[in-house]
Amino acid sequence: MDYRKNTLKNEYLKQSVMTSDPAGLIVMLFDACIKNLRLAEICLQECGDLPGANTHFLKSQKIIMELVNCLDTRVELSESLIRIYDYLLFAMRDMNARKDLSQLPGVLEILTAFRDTWEQVKAGGCPLAAEVI
Repeated sequence: MDYRKNTLKNEYLKQSVMTSDPAGLIVMLFDACIKNLRLAEICLQECGDLPGANTHFLKSQKIIMELVNCLDTRVELSESLIRIYDYLLFAMRDMNARKDLSQLPGVLEILTAFRDTWEQVKAGGCPLAAEVI
């Protein structure tokens, strides 16, 4: 294993996080959540690696919990987002417990839509971005 390459990768990730704006950080969280769900899918379908799938499902759930913890409950939209995040958490836990990926396409569709929306906010395509972040 090339530890130097791993160290450089970790340093790059650390610098990306440290220099990103709030919308960029949220995009990174959604990217990581999607990636972990895809890795859980690979673990289940291609490798039969149940512990690996569990690890990736748990990482995705932690990311969603972090997004929940970042919500400003004084903003009306937060209540709707909490309900969506609750659904995502339920679906991830259910997929993990049953090792059944039938809900995965819907979950990924929601996550991708959120990710794309935050990418637009990051790019300045949302006039209300200053109020949201």
